[in-house]
Amino acid sequence: MSSEPARFDRGHTDDLMTFLAASPSPYHAVANAGERLEKAGFRQVEETAAWDGTSGGKYVIRGGAIIAWYVPEGASAHTPFRIVGAHTDSPNLRVKPRPDMGAQGWRQVAVELYGGTLLNTWLDRDLGLAGRLTLRDGSHRLVNVDRPVLRVPQLAVHLDRQVNEGLKLDRQRHMQPIWGLGDVHEGDLISFVADEAGVDAEDVAGWDLMVHAVEPPTYLGRDRELVAGPRMDNLISVHAGVAALTAVSARPDLEFIPVLAAFDHEENGSESDTGAHGPLLGTVLERSVFARGGGYEDKARAFAGTICLSSDTGHAVHPNYSERHDPTHHPRANGGPILKVNVNQRYATDGSGRAVFAAACEKAGVPWQTFVSNNDMPCGTTIGPITAARHGIATVDIGVAILSMHSARELCGADDPFLLANALVAFLEG
Repeated sequence: MSSEPARFDRGHTDDLMTFLAASPSPYHAVANAGERLEKAGFRQVEETAAWDGTSGGKYVIRGGAIIAWYVPEGASAHTPFRIVGAHTDSPNLRVKPRPDMGAQGWRQVAVELYGGTLLNTWLDRDLGLAGRLTLRDGSHRLVNVDRPVLRVPQLAVHLDRQVNEGLKLDRQRHMQPIWGLGDVHEGDLISFVADEAGVDAEDVAGWDLMVHAVEPPTYLGRDRELVAGPRMDNLISVHAGVAALTAVSARPDLEFIPVLAAFDHEENGSESDTGAHGPLLGTVLERSVFARGGGYEDKARAFAGTICLSSDTGHAVHPNYSERHDPTHHPRANGGPILKVNVNQRYATDGSGRAVFAAACEKAGVPWQTFVSNNDMPCGTTIGPITAARHGIATVDIGVAILSMHSARELCGADDPFLLANALVAFLEG
């Protein structure tokens, strides 16, 4: 990764697909991000330990969130930050506290619906199970059953003759996956998952488990110019952020402290201790300032000069539904990253932020586009406005344009993840 004009690198997209496949849950995503940071010389610091003011790369993992930063040699206590913000979670089906259920001789798993799930995309799809187990001693064990064990079967057309005029799914009754035949026995699912994780089921005190599609990411199209895969919203940004942060950590004479902040729970409002609305980012940045001998004044100066690029996916213009898009803003696949604008502060971008993003793309030799919602359509939101309001940090919303957002499998241009990463490198360099 460099700040030279971007040239498409298929290796970056290959690596993204590896990252997507290996990250079926937020907990796996941050573990994989941590491993990549470690290889680049970063070291994990514990929140319960005392921090020092030494230079170098450091990161904190809390649940499904990771904050990583690089302190260059000679950085002062009031050196501003350059932050890439992202989120690790995606809409899916999540296992309930009492998961064992069934009917009519079928064994099923009780699930809740997480985030704005596009329900029909989970039907008749081979599904695995992943997440983390919490053991009685308070430790965690990641688990990934990455093979077909679950399925949400759709009702046959013969029993619903009007289905092609409009599919209506009951979120409680119709979305419970099957995983076998026979009688229901309480504890079966957790016993199975514990065995997969190599632990005793009696040692499992809690779990955070979720369903994922086991079909791997793949190139698509005659010329393989597209990528289809799961959890692009928003692991595209997490992957690009890790790549950019590790790239700039090798640069001499950085003017800013580059940061990656990848939060959990964006898809349901960010209201958690690992979400963007929680204190995690502010606490980490403050402790970094204080560890370098700074005080409140230094923190205020650093925050005043800080800029965040909130990187999340946005909507590419859909060829079958172009009337749903703004008529003068049509982001296209492989057209480069998008600047996301909404004057009602669903996105945090303003004119000054536009200038920052444009300068980064120009420096990197990356084309870019603009996204604005159709005035007749509600606009989604991101961690951008939350970050700006909670921390008083200038924030710009950007991302990659995709189709099928919130589907079990989404679609993007094969060039765009690499172009995004190059723009992020240029931004973090300052």
